[in-house]
Amino acid sequence: MKKQRLIIRTVILLVLGAAVIYTLYANFTKDDNPEIEVGKKAPDFVLTDLNGEKYRLSDFEGKGVLLNFWATWCPPCEREMPYLEQQYQNYNDEGIQVLTVNVGEATVTVKEFIDRHKLTFPVLNDKNQEVLTAYGVDPLPITFLIDKDGIIKKIHKGEIINEAVIADMAKEIKP
Repeated sequence: MKKQRLIIRTVILLVLGAAVIYTLYANFTKDDNPEIEVGKKAPDFVLTDLNGEKYRLSDFEGKGVLLNFWATWCPPCEREMPYLEQQYQNYNDEGIQVLTVNVGEATVTVKEFIDRHKLTFPVLNDKNQEVLTAYGVDPLPITFLIDKDGIIKKIHKGEIINEAVIADMAKEIKP
């Protein structure tokens, strides 16, 4: 009986010790990425679209950028795509660039989604989810409004619920 209690206590102590070690390890090795906040410079990145064309965020300085992260399996993401497409059509000639970043899904899956929704704005693929991590994206969808100087003006977490909301977003970053 005493031997059994000793074994149980030892196991519990080992589990607690492992938890403490893991917590310390996680805290000391966490990324030193700067916090993504309104009023700070948006992290620059280079991603390619589905045709292999490269897009660098800093190339759009002087324009407002509506940067949206999404996935094909995300129903709110799918519902907001027509609004993004409409604003791309409305504001692309007025100094606002819509860039959408898919979170690393297969190219064929993303192409089918684009074709089904007749999307014409740039769809970038973050295959390694490096940009997703740099921007601290969680949950999807999330939209960053970036002004002409590359400063984050607003972070909209969740679904863009109607055309008026996204039109207001576009006006907020219009140069």
